[in-house]
Amino acid sequence: MPLRLTILHNVLTYWDGMLTRRALRAPGKRADALMTTDVIDTVTLTERAARRIARIVAKEPAAKALRVSVEGGGCSGFSYKFDLTDAAGDDDVVIERDGATVYVDAVSLPFMAGSEIDFVDDLMGQSFQIRNPNATASCGCGTSFAV
Repeated sequence: MPLRLTILHNVLTYWDGMLTRRALRAPGKRADALMTTDVIDTVTLTERAARRIARIVAKEPAAKALRVSVEGGGCSGFSYKFDLTDAAGDDDVVIERDGATVYVDAVSLPFMAGSEIDFVDDLMGQSFQIRNPNATASCGCGTSFAV
């Protein structure tokens, strides 16, 4: 199976599983009747990440937000991608905190359900990190994960 079809298959399979798990946790709701807002509310942004995003965006006149997406690839199967952007896409979920804005597209959202986006400054360096409860494995770089 070509890589793009494999990734699409994995995304659709994961999304179907996410809805089924949500239905099990939400008595009285059918899996196909659940709205994506059940998943949207679970992605959070820490205060440290919000401060850092606001500082970065303030220095880039064309940027208004940070876009976080999930792509196929990386050493664990999927990887996070971070980009500065000036506008939200039609299917983007908007996460705001303390003057910072993050966009997550609808395809990436199921992979990030329950995640916390944080900014870490330690001896290893500075980076955005995503604490993702859906990840079953990750690599040392912190940007690649498996579900």
